[in-house]
Amino acid sequence: MSDRPETQVNGLQPAVRLRRAKAAPRTLERLHTAIARDLGVAIAAGVLSPGDTLSGEVASSAQLAVSRTAYREAVRILAAKGLVESRTRTGTRVSARHRWHILDPEVLGWFLQTHPSEAFVRDLFEVRMMVEPAAAAFAAERASPHDLRTMAAALDEMDRLKLSTEAGRAADRAFHHAILAATRNEAIMALSSSVGAAIRWTTLFKHRTQTAPRDPIVEHRLVLDAIAARDPEAARTSMTALVRYALADMQASLAAGAGNGAPVADAAGVGHKRTDFILSDK
Repeated sequence: MSDRPETQVNGLQPAVRLRRAKAAPRTLERLHTAIARDLGVAIAAGVLSPGDTLSGEVASSAQLAVSRTAYREAVRILAAKGLVESRTRTGTRVSARHRWHILDPEVLGWFLQTHPSEAFVRDLFEVRMMVEPAAAAFAAERASPHDLRTMAAALDEMDRLKLSTEAGRAADRAFHHAILAATRNEAIMALSSSVGAAIRWTTLFKHRTQTAPRDPIVEHRLVLDAIAARDPEAARTSMTALVRYALADMQASLAAGAGNGAPVADAAGVGHKRTDFILSDK
């Protein structure tokens, strides 16, 4: 058990505050996904720290008013992502941070639903800077006419719908996905879901914390123009500038939301209504 300060909740052991999905039917799939998400967000936010032991299956499922099966499936999801490990005698503990699958799209989303640290944001954008400018350069050499049409259509949708809408953000992700796909490099293409998750959640964060965030359509069109012109170096340079601007926007959003403390709403706008989940006192 961690020795950091904690509070009593409803007369129970120290608790982590978790939300429950309200609008969806109480099916096993929805429940175990919601429980895994809430525990994942708690781990990402540091409310649950490496080495913390969760309460047993019986106590946890009772506290959350869910079946033991639903809770067990949630723990399996977290274990598959490296966030927790279960052992027969010691129970379920939060894993050491180096074991977490940070680039898993769901894990990445859980981190960015909290108020992420500047170090985490820096790390994330360093990965983007390593991947996306090189991908744009490869796309300038290898993109097919179909790839170029897909990129152009995505940008038109992004410009029309704007990043303040989920459809506009989906168009943004489609543009970046099309660039990675145009590299014809399977290893780079495998990073598409992680890059897309990073783009989705950082954009959500920006629009949640800033009243009038900057519209990055100009930088995106410069990237497309360079790729369409078959100019790898211009494509690399334009994408580098795009990622740098995105990082500056995210840093401004972190500063704007520093006193906020509230996590980002999900795509459906669901707020974070909480239920209690207890930690073991062992």
